Amino acid sequence: MSNKKELLWASRFNEPFDEGALKFSSSVHVDGKLFREDIQGSIAHATMLGEEGIITKEDARQITAGLSEIEKEIESETLVPQWEDEDIHTVIENRLKEKIGAVAGKLHSGRSRNDQVATDTRLYMRAKVNELHTALTGLMETLVERADTYQSSIIFGYTHLQRAQPISAGHYYLAYFNMFRRDRQRLSDLMQRVNISPLGAAAFAGSTLPLNAERSAELLGFNSIFSNSIDAVSDRDILIEFISACSIIMMHLSRFCEDIILWSSYEFGYLEISDAFSTGSSIMPQKKNADIAELIRGKTGRVYGDLMAMLTIMKGLPLSYNRDMQEDKPPLFDSAETAISSVTLFNRMLQHTRLKEDRLKELTAKDLSLATEIAEYLVKKDIPFRDAHRITGRIVSWSIEHSTPLPDIPLDTYRGFSEVFDEGIFKALTPEASINSKKSHGSCSFKSVERQIREARELLG
Repeated sequence: MSNKKELLWASRFNEPFDEGALKFSSSVHVDGKLFREDIQGSIAHATMLGEEGIITKEDARQITAGLSEIEKEIESETLVPQWEDEDIHTVIENRLKEKIGAVAGKLHSGRSRNDQVATDTRLYMRAKVNELHTALTGLMETLVERADTYQSSIIFGYTHLQRAQPISAGHYYLAYFNMFRRDRQRLSDLMQRVNISPLGAAAFAGSTLPLNAERSAELLGFNSIFSNSIDAVSDRDILIEFISACSIIMMHLSRFCEDIILWSSYEFGYLEISDAFSTGSSIMPQKKNADIAELIRGKTGRVYGDLMAMLTIMKGLPLSYNRDMQEDKPPLFDSAETAISSVTLFNRMLQHTRLKEDRLKELTAKDLSLATEIAEYLVKKDIPFRDAHRITGRIVSWSIEHSTPLPDIPLDTYRGFSEVFDEGIFKALTPEASINSKKSHGSCSFKSVERQIREARELLG
């Protein structure tokens, strides 16, 4: 085999590792992303070893100084990992040996690549959970601003993609605010399980050396340490939970994108997206496409695939560590980066959209979506709701048949359907009256929306 680099595990073997097998199993092109976390974890481990007298303080100093130099070398690309290195841990340890000699071999005292990888992964996840949490906060702030700007604007609310009832546009934006609020809560809750140090579990059974796992955790900023050394290295449920959280976030973004795609189309014409977040056609000059919204909608499917990949990788593994778990990095990295970039870019796009209020005002003024107001008007006249529903249905049929909007139907015609109708029906048949008449908690009334905006701002603090 052409590879001359030392593999960390190869001392027990008499024959060299097959080059094709090494290429197949090499992960450095993926886990190279974790070089900072790996060095951070190694510095903490070496510091602990020196403090506990497992290695000398001078050895610990040489190791940590060498690791800091290697981090700069990788950052500046003067040290470029190659596939022959197998993984980023081998890259760093071999380079450390080149720099400080045999002392480098003391770094791995009491540590396995199993707890090393688990530590690197948790450090990465901790950073990404925080980054995604921050991105969601920014999006929530934009949604409150949108809700405030458009709290008095009237749009259609939909069920089954059919016009249902007029609502405050602010109420619509706050619906998504609450979805992303729960997404952010999921990340905060997940952090309790992410921020636990596995360092000190070694391969899976612990170590005979007097390791101080609490000190390693303290140096790395973890809140606590593992309870069981097997569990510490052999499960990836926090990755699955994180990717699941990313999937839910992407689902919420995708639904929002679907609304934006529909509403910005000529057929709806409710919303305008800035040219800065739209594209054209290579053949049809008139086109303005909501491509960013479409891409985010498309990327949602890939994050779902990441979740299914992780569930499938883990579903049949016996305890404890198995090499299958090397495959956890691509779905983790992909879902984290996709979710963060999607939330961030969606937020910027949303800031550059506007509702076409003149068109919406024209459409909502005399639409059949006011029909529910007729039914509830009749209920207030002591008509049982089911009877009121049937009467209203007949009025809607008459309106369609005679091409007459509900507010323009003569009172005598209304009274032909029920004698309880009086002039008051026309006061109820405006979008503003419909919205303001809502009394229930969390409704779309302008007062309710104003209160929700205030509460949202208090939450964001």
